[in-house]
Amino acid sequence: MTDSDIPHRPPLLLPDAIHQAVKPGTALLRLETTRSREGLLDGAWWPRTREIETELPALISVLTGHLGPITRVGVDASAWNGVPTRLVVDDRVVHLDSDPVGDDTVLITRGANDHFALLVVPPDTTADAAREAMARAVRADNITEAAQILIATTPGPAEGATAAPTA
Repeated sequence: MTDSDIPHRPPLLLPDAIHQAVKPGTALLRLETTRSREGLLDGAWWPRTREIETELPALISVLTGHLGPITRVGVDASAWNGVPTRLVVDDRVVHLDSDPVGDDTVLITRGANDHFALLVVPPDTTADAAREAMARAVRADNITEAAQILIATTPGPAEGATAAPTA
């Protein structure tokens, strides 16, 4: 079999649009809607808890379907409860690196050197603030760092105050 006999598949890139629940009721994932990857962030993830062994497998499964096999994930151990050194997801070992990247990002690696940076919206964020932060993160022209996006979209004390719900 020669090289010309082998079908060449284009590299997997970011899909034209993803904004879906990773697992119903657990997390939201939104990826940049352009293939250029010129912005600082490639997407945003809104996990529902700080339990990384619960939240991360669903994210990795969805990303693998769009990007190909995920080999490493970089997280800030202080932002998560009990970070293991590796997880087995869909019968594949994914290594977890505990880097001081800050709890506002997660770094996803596919292959040996292809990195994707996702804004991590804190689990206790309001739905409106999370939507706004995720929308800003996925803009193709975004040059704002993740921490600044979260600061800009988090309501202040007066803005976030609401009346107690009535029965």
